[in-house]
Amino acid sequence: MNRTTRLLLSVLAAVALPVYAQTAPAKDPAATPGIDKRQAEQQKRIDQGVKSGELTAKEAARMEKGQERVQKMEDKAKADGKVTAKERARINQAQDVQSRHVAKEKHDRQHDRNHDGKRDRPGRK
Repeated sequence: MNRTTRLLLSVLAAVALPVYAQTAPAKDPAATPGIDKRQAEQQKRIDQGVKSGELTAKEAARMEKGQERVQKMEDKAKADGKVTAKERARINQAQDVQSRHVAKEKHDRQHDRNHDGKRDRPGRK
């Protein structure tokens, strides 16, 4: 190999290696980090509502059941190894519905502030 060829190969290697190193791995088509994060946030909202007494035990159980339905939708969508845009949209819509349910139940006038499992009467703490 002559000197010019070696110089050309070293220049090509210097340019190609950083580009090759920066190539991102293929994205997992079944990955749903946004959906998972939102599920976790919803769960925290429910737990916080129970802790503060804004949600009664019955309301919390209903919210948990709704979260399970959304999780089943996600599991079903992942079953074939790819979550399509349409499936993501349906899951997102179901999460929107659950979010509204949690907000509605947390802000109604039913409370269990003493955590005895019974709904407190209005005006009592």
